[in-house]
Amino acid sequence: MTREQLIAAVQRHFDQGHYATDLARRIAWRTESDTGQVVPALRTYLTGEMVPSLQALGFDCQVLDNPDAHGGPLLLARRVEDPALPTLLTYGHGDVVNGQESAWREGLSPWSLTVEGERWYGRGTADNKGQHTVVFTALDQALLARGGKLGYNVTVLLEMGEEAGSPGLARFCEEHREALRADLFVASDGPRINVERPTLFLGSRGAINFSLTVRARDKAYHSGNWGGVLANPAQVLSHALASLVDAHGRILVPRLRPASVPGKLRAALRDVAIGTGADDPALTPGWGEPGLTPAEQLVGWNTLEVLALGAGNAQRPVNAIPAQAVAHCQLRFVVGTDWKNVESTLRQHLDAHGFGMVEIAMGMFCGATRLDLDNPWVDWTLASMQRSAGQPATLLPNLAGSLPNDIFADQLGLPTLWIPHSYPACAQHAPNEHLLAPVVREGLAVMAGLFWDLGEPTGVPWKEGALAAQDAL
Repeated sequence: MTREQLIAAVQRHFDQGHYATDLARRIAWRTESDTGQVVPALRTYLTGEMVPSLQALGFDCQVLDNPDAHGGPLLLARRVEDPALPTLLTYGHGDVVNGQESAWREGLSPWSLTVEGERWYGRGTADNKGQHTVVFTALDQALLARGGKLGYNVTVLLEMGEEAGSPGLARFCEEHREALRADLFVASDGPRINVERPTLFLGSRGAINFSLTVRARDKAYHSGNWGGVLANPAQVLSHALASLVDAHGRILVPRLRPASVPGKLRAALRDVAIGTGADDPALTPGWGEPGLTPAEQLVGWNTLEVLALGAGNAQRPVNAIPAQAVAHCQLRFVVGTDWKNVESTLRQHLDAHGFGMVEIAMGMFCGATRLDLDNPWVDWTLASMQRSAGQPATLLPNLAGSLPNDIFADQLGLPTLWIPHSYPACAQHAPNEHLLAPVVREGLAVMAGLFWDLGEPTGVPWKEGALAAQDAL
C-alpha cells in the first residue's frame, strides 16, 4: 500500500462509522477524575477498553498503580519491533472533568455520543478521548498499510488523572524511566489555533495556582455599628490584587513577567490569528501587556488571572463586615520565568506594599516548555502534515494553555510535538463539549501520514544511533 492509499483508507474508515463506534463506547465510561475520588471507572476504562484495543495492535500492556494515592492508574503499553530501532512515545489521558449533566442542552448527555451535523457531543470528545482515539485509529491503519511493521517501536502512556493535575505522573515517569526511554514524543491534546488549519505546537505555557486570603477576625460584625473602625478583608484583598495586576490585565510585578518576546518567537507568530472563529469570544481591546499582538499575549507572555473571589455571601448579602476574604489566582507563564520562586516573589511584593496580612497558599503547578524552533523535527513534521492535509499547518511555538509536557521535555529529555484535533470553541471542561467531524477526519489523515513517514528509510531526523539502526534493516 502507498502513503496515498493509507490516507484514503483511514478517511474511508472514518466515513464508514468505525471511528464513531469506538468513540461512543469510550464516551460511555464515566471517568471523572476531578471529584476528589479515584473512582473504579478510571481503572476499568484501561482494563476493559484500552488494553484490548492496544493488544489487538500488538502492544504488551500493563495497568499500573499510581505512586500517588490521589491519582488514577496508568497504562504503559509497548510495541517493540526491534530494540535497536528508534522509539516513539505517545501520551493521552482517559479521564475527564465532571459531567455537569444538568447544565447540558436538552437532548444531550455527557455520557452518550450525540451527532448533530458536524458536531459530535459528549464528555471527552475533545478532551481527550476523541483525540487519543484519532491517534490509535491512525496507528492501526498505518500498521495495516505497512504490513504490520512500522519500522520503529511505539510506547503508549495513558494516564487517568490529568484533569486532577496529573498527581503522581512525574514520579511514575521517573520510576519507569527505562521503559519510557524514547527518541521522540508525539501526542494530541488541546485545540488547534483555529478551526481552518491543522496546528503543531512544541510545548505549553506553565501554570501555577495559588490562593490569597485575608483573615481579619473569627466572625462578621454589623457594618453600621463597626464600619469605619474595623478593617474590611474584602477591601484589603482587592487592593492587594490591584498591586499585582492592573485594571487592564497588565502584570505589575517585574519578576512575574518574562523579559521580552524573543525575535524568533515573534517571527513564528506573525501570521497567527486569534479569535477568528465564529464561536470565539470577542477580544478585549487594550487588555494585557501593551505593544503585543493577541498571539504574542497568549503564546509569548505571562498572564495573572483571578479565577474566583469570595467574601460574605454574594447570593444573599447582609449588612456585615465579612470576617475573611479569599482570591483563587493563576499565573500562566512562558519559558524563562522564575516560576520556582513565585511564592517568595509574591511574599516579598505583598510585604513591600503593606499587605503582610495576606496569606499565600500555593496549589498545583506545571512547568513551561518550548522545543527549539530550529530543531530538525519541526520542519520535518510541518512538511509531513502539509502533505497529508493538502494545506500548510500553523506552527504554534507553545500552547497558551498548560499540559504536563515538562515531564516529557525536561524530565525525560525528549523533543515534543503536539498535534491537536480539537478547536477553540469545543467547550472542553464545560457543558456541551464536542468535536468537529471535519477536523477529526483531517486529523486522522495527518496522524496516519505522520506514522507512515516515521517509518521511511531516509530523511527522518531520529537520533544518529537510532537512525543507523533503522537504515540497517
